[in-house]
Amino acid sequence: MMSNRVIRRVICGLIAVFILLADLGSKRWFEDLLTSTGSLEIFQGLRFILVHNHGAAFGFLASAGGWQRGLFIVLAVVVMGYLGWRLWVARPEESVLNLGFALILGGAGGNLIDRVLYGYVVDFIDVYVGNWHWPAFNVADMAISVGAGVVILDSVGLFRKNPS
Repeated sequence: MMSNRVIRRVICGLIAVFILLADLGSKRWFEDLLTSTGSLEIFQGLRFILVHNHGAAFGFLASAGGWQRGLFIVLAVVVMGYLGWRLWVARPEESVLNLGFALILGGAGGNLIDRVLYGYVVDFIDVYVGNWHWPAFNVADMAISVGAGVVILDSVGLFRKNPS
């Protein structure tokens, strides 16, 4: 019989793998679709577009000349290594924190694979109001953002049980 610690590790690993596969699958599917159709307006304020992001979050350093690719790859590998280790040594009372780490790990893996294979990250979700557009993003970016929010909220004690 597996211990609770092993079960928690497996669950976190499965969450990270699910996010990674959902991200990669959605990127390939939307890239194929949008290459043939162009952008798709879902409703006013949301459309799908094809963007090849050579930068980091929100296109940061996108026009830096190419050196940033190696930097982003190394940073992703280091962060993923830390998160993998952190999930491995996690304590039972850190279940919500671990969920956040697993979401970040899966999202970082999806974007890392794009960056290694293509030199850029495929983004396809465009949220906008009038002429103002949020930078395009993908499933990995959503998982990283939600995971970071969970980690921050847990760090300030929102999800922690008060000792009796």
